[in-house]
Amino acid sequence: MTRARIRARRLSVSTEKAYCAWIRRFIRFHSGRHPRSMGTPHVEEFLAHLAVHRHVSSSTQNQAFSAVLFLYKHVLDSPLDNVEATRAQRPKVLPSVLTPGETRRLLAALQGVPKLVASLLYGSGLRLKEALSLRVQDADTDQSVLIVRATKGGRHRVTVLPTSLRNPLEQHLARLRKHFLHRQEEGLAAVHLPDAASIKDPSAADSWKWQWLFPAKIDSTDPRTGIIARYHLHPTAIQRAVKTAARATVPNKKATCHTLRHSFATHLLHRGHDIRTLQTLLGHKSVNTTKRVLS
Repeated sequence: MTRARIRARRLSVSTEKAYCAWIRRFIRFHSGRHPRSMGTPHVEEFLAHLAVHRHVSSSTQNQAFSAVLFLYKHVLDSPLDNVEATRAQRPKVLPSVLTPGETRRLLAALQGVPKLVASLLYGSGLRLKEALSLRVQDADTDQSVLIVRATKGGRHRVTVLPTSLRNPLEQHLARLRKHFLHRQEEGLAAVHLPDAASIKDPSAADSWKWQWLFPAKIDSTDPRTGIIARYHLHPTAIQRAVKTAARATVPNKKATCHTLRHSFATHLLHRGHDIRTLQTLLGHKSVNTTKRVLS
């Protein structure tokens, strides 16, 4: 029932796994009692245990809280009210930002697909998941824009594609197209599709426009449908490459994939762009989130 309700709300596979794991932990913490026989005090006790005894981070505790709230609201139809508990403290950490020179050195130390992906994180202000979720149809090199569909919060947006990345991206697309045509001849060009697309047009799975911009090297099985097809590149492939390049070029700073996104926003602000423009390009719902990125 829980998985069905999660999927009905189009939550991601990773969210489904996390929520189910936290709900199991909540039930085990209370010695296997059924959630219907428990309520707000039991949730507060569980959350306090995570913060005080397990010393989890604030983001981890918030995820556990969201999972249990989802259980009561959407699965048991018994929303909880006024939940108060000892909360894990969120450390105030300033976002790491590279200088333009440091960014150039880091990107120069990368090669191939990791370099192109990292360049999009910095040049277009993308999150790593957003970059890896791009499809061929999302890249418009003629108008120098990217359509970002797999955003945090499920909102779509349009962001810039730097002129300097047009040729590298077009060359990448040409290589991708050649490989795609070869796979299509063998009947192996299918990719995993969003639920709505697969229902509207099942044949879209092996069409050019729906191909991943950064596909994985091998096919995989969808854990929900059991369909075997190509998925996008795994995030760790890019994260490892950026981490290695950062160690070699900016050893005095903590530089990750997300650092490139923060650097994108900061450098645009320094060039005179207003914060509302940055909010739009970054895909933030609230301008306060943009301000925190730039703080």
